[in-house]
This record gives sequence, structure tokens and C-alpha cells, in this order.
Amino acid sequence: MEERKYYYKSLKMENSKTKQLIIMACISVGQLIVGWSVGWSAPILPKLQDLKTSPLDIIPTDLQISSIGSLLYIGSVVGPYVTSILSNMVGRKPCLIIGGVLNVIAYILVVTTKNIAMIYAVRIVSGLGMGITIVCNIVYVGEIASTNIRGILLTSTSIMGITGTLLVYAIGPFVSYVGTGYIALGMCLIHLLSIIFLVPESPVYYAMKDDDIKAAKILNMLGRSGDIEKVIETYAKTEGETSSKVKDWVEIFTIKSNRWSLFITFMLGAFQQTSGVAVVLFFATNIFELAGSSIKPDLATIIIGVTRLFSSLIAPLLIESKGRRILLLISMAACAFSLSILGVYFHLDRIESPVLPSIGWLPLVSLIIYFFCYEAGFGTIPNAIVGEMFRANVRSNGSALAITMTWLVGFGLTTSFTTMVDVLGGDVTFWLFGGSCILAFAFTFFCLPETKGKTLHEIQEMLS
Repeated sequence: MEERKYYYKSLKMENSKTKQLIIMACISVGQLIVGWSVGWSAPILPKLQDLKTSPLDIIPTDLQISSIGSLLYIGSVVGPYVTSILSNMVGRKPCLIIGGVLNVIAYILVVTTKNIAMIYAVRIVSGLGMGITIVCNIVYVGEIASTNIRGILLTSTSIMGITGTLLVYAIGPFVSYVGTGYIALGMCLIHLLSIIFLVPESPVYYAMKDDDIKAAKILNMLGRSGDIEKVIETYAKTEGETSSKVKDWVEIFTIKSNRWSLFITFMLGAFQQTSGVAVVLFFATNIFELAGSSIKPDLATIIIGVTRLFSSLIAPLLIESKGRRILLLISMAACAFSLSILGVYFHLDRIESPVLPSIGWLPLVSLIIYFFCYEAGFGTIPNAIVGEMFRANVRSNGSALAITMTWLVGFGLTTSFTTMVDVLGGDVTFWLFGGSCILAFAFTFFCLPETKGKTLHEIQEMLS
């Protein structure tokens, strides 16, 4: 131990956070790809329904179109468990590389598509890469980031995802089906190479493996030289005991702080999905056509993407000064209001109100308000909270479990959306989404603790 302390003192202490920002730039390309994958179906589905622009010989059925939208969730439900199995075994960085390789494979399939089965494969493999990338990014960034900028860096991952969706919304309608694949493939290769050559292993992983010297070296390189002894002592004392995969899974449910972490992260994620965000993202173009809006669907979709991007900048600017809870509460209340207004428009359409032609702009305005408020808090802050929850030895497992449970909810919604609209009507469907935002507000108010300014260890103590 004395030898290790001597080594810590002998390091040339680095205080610059430049390395953290370089790593974030590499990680952000992966989130860009995630966003591209999420939004890909919106401009692609109209192409598939036109034989002049489709790589297929036949027009897909309604069931096949719904499957293309929702199959992304099949892969994304499985992906996080690859991270949970391997992250404590071989490290966080190898998981990042695996996610990158899967994304490359997905977009090779796009540029070589010959039949509907290959499009299904694109969505499943893309979802698999997305699931691995999202969970590993959240875990990794939460572990490398300094306490005073952790919230900013974690919410920034959401911003890059939004940027990726905006890019595919803006570019997708104007390039061919194969063109969308080549653009994404270029981003995937940049991401994979940057992870291999520029991103180090997590210092927390080294501390958990009792490799204190490597942990100290990485922390120093990250500009966190003042945290070396604190991080190493924390994980050596509370997380460094002999562990096994079975024990790690059991501890998610037997340790109080982990149970609370799972409950909080799952509920926030489930409320995100039941607010209808995935439905709108996957079927954005179709929703405007369904509403009979006077705004051209492709243009409306791009406007929404721009709105999401600019509003997502609010959370990183305010999260460390105002805290997580207040931003979430304001965001959720505003989302409930905007979705209720959208439901009113669909109700007027159902009863064939004479005022409808004069308010053809209302669906776009409602969704602009919804996405502006959603991304200012509800859409970005839960990612930061997931990255702050769980003890180190179960962080990957817990994050994977919470996120995949959430995505199962999303899969159910995206699969049943067209049925909900047919059976309930667009008005009731969007009113239900608004009601979910009200429930999310109540949950946040009564159950979510404030984590601003607290270390990962302090958060676990608070949850205990």
C-alpha cells in the first residue's frame, strides 16, 4: 500500500479536463449513430412504399412497415446484456468496440439490401449495436467524468443522439435508400477507429480489478489527479470484494440502494416511452399525413428535429446549477399540455369540425412544443440519472436491466400504435400519452432524489 501511495505522489499531476473532452468527442460519434438508427425509419418508410425509390421488388404490407419501425427494439433489448456480461469481465472499452462493429455490420446490410428480410436484419443488428453502445456509453462516461461536469457530459450523450436523428431527417428524404447507408457507414467507421485508438479503459474497472496503478494513471490522464486515492479506496473497500456474475445480479435486488436505483431508472424510462416519444420519432412523417396537416410532412419532420436539437442544449447548461428535479418537473408538465392539445386536434378531425382547415398548423406547433419541452429535461436528464445510479460492480447489469425493461415498453407501444389509432382514435391515443406525463410528474416529485454535486459513492449512501 505504501508503494502505491508513493506511485500516486510520483505522478505528474494533471488538472486539465481536455482528455475527458476528447474522449467525449469519440463517444459522441457513437451516440450520433444511435440517433441516426432511431430516426432512420421516418424518411425510409415512404421510400419503401414507392417502387421507384425502394430497393425491394414489392411494396411492404402495413404489418411489415410496423415491424420495420419496431424491430429496432428487439436488438436493443438484447444488446445491453452483452454489456452487462462482458463489462466487468473484460472491461468497458471492449464493449464499446463490439457495439461499434455491430453498427458497421448493420449499415453494410443497408447498402446491400435485396429483400425485406435484410431490412429486418438491419433493424435487429442496428438495435443490438444501439443497445450495447447506449448502456456502455452511460456507464463509461459516468465513471470517467469529474463530479462537477458529470451531469453535463451525460446529458451531452442525449444531445448527440438527437443530432443523429436530425441528420437522418434532414438528409434522408433527399438521398437514396442506399445513400443513407453509406453516410451512416462512414460515421460507424470513424467511431470504431476512434474508440480503438483514442479511448482508454475506465479507471473504475481497473480499481475493481485491484489494478490501482493503472487506475491512478488513467485518472491522472483524465485530469482527476485529486480523485485518485478517493476512487481507489472507495472501490477497494466497498466494491473490491471477490465477485461473480451471479452475485452481481443478486445484489441488484438484495442491496437497498441498488433496488432504488433500478426502480427509479426503470420508472423514468418507462414514462419516457409512454409519453409517446418513440412512436412520434419512428412514425413522424406518417403522423403528419394521418393528421392531414397543411405543413408538408418531410419539412415538418425536419423542423421537429431542429427543435429537439436546440432544446436539448438547455439541460446541460442548467443541470449542474439548477439540479435534475426542477428541470424534469417543468419539462413533464409542459409535455402533458402539448400532447393534450394534439389530442384536441385529432378530436376535431374525428368530428369533422369546420374549424379544422384553419388550424392545419396545430399538429406541428403541438409537436414543436412537446419536443422542445421533452428534450429540455424529460428526454435528456434520465440518461444522466442512469449513469449516476447503481454500485460499480452492478452498474452495467443494473443499467442494462432498467433500459431493456424500458425498451420492452417502447416495443409494445410502437408495435401497437397503428392499432391504438384505429381502435381508440388519434385523440384518445395522444391524451393517454399526455396522462402518462402527468404520472411521470407525480413520480418525480415524490420519489426522485436530487443528485446534483454528489459523487457516485455519495449517491449510493443517500439511496441506502
